[in-house]
Amino acid sequence: MGRRSRRVAVNLDAKALKELSEDDLKAVLRGADDLIAQGGRTLLMRILRGSANKDVIDRGLDQSPVYGYFRDLSNEDTLARIDWAILNGFLRIEHSNRLPLLVYTQKGWEIEQEQYANELLVGIEATLRDGQPYHMAHLKDRDREMILLLLDKIAASGDARFIPALEAWKTVDYKKVQQRIRQVIQRLEASGRQ
Repeated sequence: MGRRSRRVAVNLDAKALKELSEDDLKAVLRGADDLIAQGGRTLLMRILRGSANKDVIDRGLDQSPVYGYFRDLSNEDTLARIDWAILNGFLRIEHSNRLPLLVYTQKGWEIEQEQYANELLVGIEATLRDGQPYHMAHLKDRDREMILLLLDKIAASGDARFIPALEAWKTVDYKKVQQRIRQVIQRLEASGRQ
């Protein structure tokens, strides 16, 4: 007969926090993105505090755009903000074997996908400004809904300077995304704004 392992207990405590600012919530959600279903509250706290912990460094989590966002807060205060996001339905905990891992709720993912699409858009715009080569393979295998949102943002810009990046992207992605990219290119060509 196999031994049954006990789940690690999670005690959530948002302390006296009644509300979390929009920026703080977005930082918590963005920090969680790199460890969804792979890490828990403590690891997220280390990212947000800017820890040089071996696990953070080895996983490359020190490259997160919100690494060190809460560096001026204590571990306890940072965990309270993470717990607030969980208790208010933006993140939830799921156990994998016995370990508690963070995952987005629908409400949390809607905020994060918007934020992440904007972040990717800014990255593409920087590539356009700097005249760098268009390496778009990093967009393949991303959440389809978020990628379509990014393409909608590009289309809404009406900026034909995106076309070379879109052409490069089209060569590396799946057919459904390629189809949407073609539509965006056509729309940008029609707008002709440069």
